[in-house]
Amino acid sequence: MLPFVRVALLSSAALLAVPAHAAPDPLADPATDPAVADAAEGDGNAIVVTARRRVEDVQEVPVAISVLSAEKIDATGAFNIQRVTQLQPTVQFYSQNPRNTFINIRGIGAPFGLTNDGFEQGVGIYIDDVYYNRIASATLDFVDVDSIVTLRGPQGTLYGKNTTAGAINITTRAPSFELEGKAEVSLGNIGFKQGKASISGPLSENLAARISVTGTHRRGTVFNTTTNSYIQSQDNVGVRGALLWKPNSDIAVTLSGDWNLQDPICCAFSYGGYGKTQRSLARQYPALVTAAQVLFPNFTPANAGPFTYTTDTDAALSARNEHGGLSLRAVWDADDSNTLTSITAWRYWDWGPANDRDYTGFPVYTKVNNPTKQNQYTQEFRFNHQGNGFDFVAGLFGFHQQIRTSGIQQTGRAASKWLLNPSDALSNNPDVLNNVVAINDIRLDNTSLAAYAKLNWEVTDRFVVSPGIRVNYDKKDGLYDSVVTGTASDGTRQVVSAVPGSPYYTDRWTAAQRGIQASQYYAPKLSAWNLSYDLNLRYEVADDVNLYATYARSFKTAGINLNGVPADSTGAAIPSTFTIKPEKVDHFESGIKTQFWDRRATFNISGFWTEIENFQASVSNGQLGTVRGYLANADKVRSRGVEADLSVRPSDRFSAYVSGAYTDASFTKFCDAPPPPELAGGSSTGIVVTGKCSYTGKIGAAGQPGSVSPPFVDVSGAVLPGVSKWAASWGAEYNLPSALFDQDGQFYLGYDASYRSRWSSNPSPSIYTWVDGYALHNFRAGFRTDKFDAFVWVRNAFKKDYIDLYLSGTGGNTGLIAAYAGDPQTWGGTIKFAF
Repeated sequence: MLPFVRVALLSSAALLAVPAHAAPDPLADPATDPAVADAAEGDGNAIVVTARRRVEDVQEVPVAISVLSAEKIDATGAFNIQRVTQLQPTVQFYSQNPRNTFINIRGIGAPFGLTNDGFEQGVGIYIDDVYYNRIASATLDFVDVDSIVTLRGPQGTLYGKNTTAGAINITTRAPSFELEGKAEVSLGNIGFKQGKASISGPLSENLAARISVTGTHRRGTVFNTTTNSYIQSQDNVGVRGALLWKPNSDIAVTLSGDWNLQDPICCAFSYGGYGKTQRSLARQYPALVTAAQVLFPNFTPANAGPFTYTTDTDAALSARNEHGGLSLRAVWDADDSNTLTSITAWRYWDWGPANDRDYTGFPVYTKVNNPTKQNQYTQEFRFNHQGNGFDFVAGLFGFHQQIRTSGIQQTGRAASKWLLNPSDALSNNPDVLNNVVAINDIRLDNTSLAAYAKLNWEVTDRFVVSPGIRVNYDKKDGLYDSVVTGTASDGTRQVVSAVPGSPYYTDRWTAAQRGIQASQYYAPKLSAWNLSYDLNLRYEVADDVNLYATYARSFKTAGINLNGVPADSTGAAIPSTFTIKPEKVDHFESGIKTQFWDRRATFNISGFWTEIENFQASVSNGQLGTVRGYLANADKVRSRGVEADLSVRPSDRFSAYVSGAYTDASFTKFCDAPPPPELAGGSSTGIVVTGKCSYTGKIGAAGQPGSVSPPFVDVSGAVLPGVSKWAASWGAEYNLPSALFDQDGQFYLGYDASYRSRWSSNPSPSIYTWVDGYALHNFRAGFRTDKFDAFVWVRNAFKKDYIDLYLSGTGGNTGLIAAYAGDPQTWGGTIKFAF
């Protein structure tokens, strides 16, 4: 059986066991370390990983785990994280652009729908054991990846940064002391071009090097009728280099560096539909378009739907995403039982966007851009000890991050009609809100320190107990300073204070401008300690049959709001909204992992139950007199479900796999959630808030214009956004030994598919933004030898129309639904060489 097929199928919860071989380097590269080869010797079916900072068979890892090899990644065209998630049913990936990107596992991980620098991710991204704090810095093409390991469930007693939903550990190929290289070229429709190359070898007896490059280009998939050009293109380039110094058999020092650039014409949404809100009809999308066309008579909206792959974006677009860094990893095997590891890293991230945030061809917002620069520094020390009947790892982790954002928001000539009440005569004057500018200065200094330890104790030959603990300290200092300037006024004055004799006057233009965009300043800060711990119990019922159970108490670090917060009646920011409480997670999991049919078949099944208090979520908090979105805490969330994986290999010619997941992720208690668009935008007349989650007064019916909107809604029992109840992936490959051009090899045919049921794309479930379920089917066929591979491929073979993301409430509850359509059918060919 081909190794990459085997790797891809081992993707469920594993059991805790200690391999019988001597302890190898706990951070060894499985492709180059002799200890890894020793671990697998005698069983050609064994797949070894270092997910627990020790080398062991993937079937013996005590967490739910998925493993993808470089071969599987290349064969399926999964050259970035978004493509990888199609192979893993319980991982969800959503992106409006590289910065506004998040990854969830089992429906939890990051708040849905808001960009905010002040909170942590629930899913940790690691590349060569270096933690990447922002998902945006891990969205580029993979460069010479050796494997991707996804661990589901809370991590923290083994990994540098504490995460509550899981971790994705990407390992690149290490420098080799034997000369080797590879190159590949792919061409496809829509102007797709991709090239990859790497070379590695010795520079001296003790020094080896590797350098790898990759580049991807594809014409955009969406046609912009305003500019007569394509957008949503791909334009990526990356380079990675590494030096490995091994002065003796006990010491290995690796210096790595990388640089990556993503510079597409991107990103914009298409017209996805119209759904009535509580606003008056004169302030909803159809009426606004009609009114705006008086100012712009030659403009016709591109509203034929997302699957025409058209848009009418009028603002400039850019999604320049650059990142890179250096890392130094030193491993010292002090003796046969003790290993010391140090990982020092610096990374930078430079984000240069240009967006159209009204999602129309009218100049409502001409700029909504937040260019961001980040520097992060990490240091990790680990000590591994292999004892008689036990082993443990203990570590220290330090992290410091600086983020500086210099943003701008600017309105245009259509803003008056779009944003002001039509009962106000100023709404008919395009100059009132034209060129109202907010200059935003956003800063974050984020420090995290931790100590952690994990013990594996063999109580008997078949029973292993593994407790773990982590102590964490976090400190965040932030700044949000938004200064708003407007255009000249018409000179008409009005009193804005009811105090007799008050000098506080303003003109009507300024009042209208500040009602849409007002200056705001606040400087939130916090510091906190927390304690995480877990316990794994494993029992080997029989050879290749393992049972396990896990309990974990974990925390997601407290956060601060750095995207603006609600203001009181005087315009001052409300202090209670500055910070976000930490999430408290209780996680239970159990499962069985089996191999049978002379290890030609693997079947794994696990069940999980996760409860989270103070879940960090998107809210609007109408009881504070505002409809501004920001982050706060939902009382309680629960995610529970079952995951199963089956792989079979009846012969060396054929293999197949299927992985499935049922996930029930919902708000257990969230009584002050933001109203969905069909209940938003109306007057609050008659509504009296009597408590955090209670009010009196009758609200309007859903989608009935001119009715009364609630300040918040109770979504207790409703599904979490972004997660499908059912998800699956499956595939097969058949190969036939043959010869081509006097070269022995095999012809092969491969098939991979994925399915997910419908899911909600709004923070509170809305009747307008349910994404229909869909299945995607991919095929590949070619001929390969051990040094050559040529194949053709087709993705989304049956031309399925599907939605990646809906957005609602755009431009102030106008009823416009924006949509991001998934990729259409793509096809092409790839040629690979290796030596």
